[in-house]
Amino acid sequence: METLGIDKLSKSQVSELAKSLDEQVAAFRNRPLDGGPYTYVWIDALTQRVREAGRTVNVAALVAVGVNADGHREVLGLEVATGEDGASWLGFVRSLVARGLHGVRLVISDAHEGLKAAIAAALPGASWQRCRTHFMRNLLAKVPRHAQSLVATLVRSIFDQPDAEHVRAQHARVVDELLDRFPDAAVLLDDAREEVLAFTAFPPEHWRQIWSNNPQERLNKEIRRRTDVVGIFPDRNAIVRLVGAVLAEQNDEWTEARRYMSAESLAKARARTEPHPEPVEKKAADTRKEKPKELTSPSVK
Repeated sequence: METLGIDKLSKSQVSELAKSLDEQVAAFRNRPLDGGPYTYVWIDALTQRVREAGRTVNVAALVAVGVNADGHREVLGLEVATGEDGASWLGFVRSLVARGLHGVRLVISDAHEGLKAAIAAALPGASWQRCRTHFMRNLLAKVPRHAQSLVATLVRSIFDQPDAEHVRAQHARVVDELLDRFPDAAVLLDDAREEVLAFTAFPPEHWRQIWSNNPQERLNKEIRRRTDVVGIFPDRNAIVRLVGAVLAEQNDEWTEARRYMSAESLAKARARTEPHPEPVEKKAADTRKEKPKELTSPSVK
């Protein structure tokens, strides 16, 4: 405030400023999502501390960012939830759909509890990409410290391949190589195959942006920088006010910045993952070929 020539504010002035900011943030959070289709959506949760019922508790600030039809990044939503359970994620994703979110082909996130089920329930047709950065941390936790560098190098080689076929082949080779020395890590890597390699269904020029939540880290760092100054929030509305203002500011910057992805490459991504229903003529022909089986009674011997 001093940079604006204001030495101090009265309580009434602070209240008026907070009220004005709350109205702006509410308008931003509730605006229609009419820039779709949103081919890619990144979702994350940031823990915040707040005073409730005379004690300090942790809550989660749920944040969603997407790429709109023009190729610009856009902040889609913010919600403060008691935890990261399935009900919280489902309510958050459904609220985005209610405001107009559509055309989602891939959701990128960490393995938040309940989020995968929420995506399946609220975003039919969307795949889930497990953030490779967070997954790597989980994987290395199953490896002795002295071998973590070696294992990390092996796993990174999976993502250095030129196309989907080579990515999957390298994944299989790495699993086999880890199996004897680090069976727990090998099993985890094998079980997570489809979650970690979901990005391969999309154009290679998008891979570095969609195989992790790293593109959102700069935004997360700015949110943490602002919220760390507060430390413990007096209530949830204060979290929404501050984090919402940061997100609105970032959204304005993205609107004026260069496109994150080209509209042409997004169209290609959608074409590659568009479901292709079986032609009606073929279904009819197959139906004509099938004859009902005659019911026969079992012979009595």
